[in-house]
Amino acid sequence: MVTKSLPLAKAINEALRAALESDPKVLLMGEDIGKLGGVFRVTDGLQKDFGESRVMDSPLAESGIVGTAIGLALRGYRPVVEIQFDGFVFPAYDQIVTQLAKMHARSQGKVRLPVVIRIPYGGGIGAVEHHSESPEALFAHVAGLKIVSPSTPSDAYWMLRQAIQSDDPVIFFEPKRRYWDKGEVTVPDSGSAAGSAVPGELHKARVAREGTYLTLAAYGPMVKVCLQAAAAAEEEGRSIEVVDLRSVSPIDFDTVQASVEKTGRLVVVHEAPVFFGSGAEIAARITERCFHHLEAPVLRVGGYHAPYPPARLEEEYLPGLDRVLDAVDRSSAY
Repeated sequence: MVTKSLPLAKAINEALRAALESDPKVLLMGEDIGKLGGVFRVTDGLQKDFGESRVMDSPLAESGIVGTAIGLALRGYRPVVEIQFDGFVFPAYDQIVTQLAKMHARSQGKVRLPVVIRIPYGGGIGAVEHHSESPEALFAHVAGLKIVSPSTPSDAYWMLRQAIQSDDPVIFFEPKRRYWDKGEVTVPDSGSAAGSAVPGELHKARVAREGTYLTLAAYGPMVKVCLQAAAAAEEEGRSIEVVDLRSVSPIDFDTVQASVEKTGRLVVVHEAPVFFGSGAEIAARITERCFHHLEAPVLRVGGYHAPYPPARLEEEYLPGLDRVLDAVDRSSAY
């Protein structure tokens, strides 16, 4: 094993490279992912090294991209497709929820569709309309899909490797404003087995910071914000535990429950709107499981129930350090 310091985007690139090298059935497909290397350069160099038959530039047609991936999976391939921006996924929504998610059940287990859909998501990059959405709850509501989102370069590498190896369809939400955040990633060297030393299960949450007073639960881009909030709260004498959920469907409720039984308080944080967001499901489940342990109601922090605003207003829209700390104060008031 070799440990490297990598930005999150480069960690994804290395995971794709390793998957292409280890399995000839892995194919990449998406808009501008080949010669350009993707708009965020996540797939940079892969077409050059593996050829146009393995790393394919597609037409600007998301429904066609996902539909083609389904056909390839039926023929035994493991396609990994990129939706260029979060807000572009909706032309493919029908293919994803009525075909990709349903085929395993429809065939009574005879057919599996090992398709990974990579979606850069969330705000914080000053983009125009349809480039900063957080649609994970729309897909988490659909049975048959796995929904994950890494927060660190290490998780980006290993979770993507695991997603590609999964026989079920996985939507892999990549927090685009964290693409340039660096972290240590331990990867197999040239002599190691491709799947060796995988650090944890794909859908297992991790405790990113230990604490005793209150639990912050988040995933993807908001884990960093919650860690910053925990550090700020520590200066006021509050010990905050941060749980990185990593997976939105399924959710590792057991890890969250264990944390809340210790702290007695929970604040769930995500970029997506609070209204009908994934935080609502977590709040409901933890209230059921931990009612007698809770010192305060489970609170939620997220975006507003409004269309994503122009870039000059996104800092007002996105949940930041102040809004997370305000929720900690509100929980403390009970």
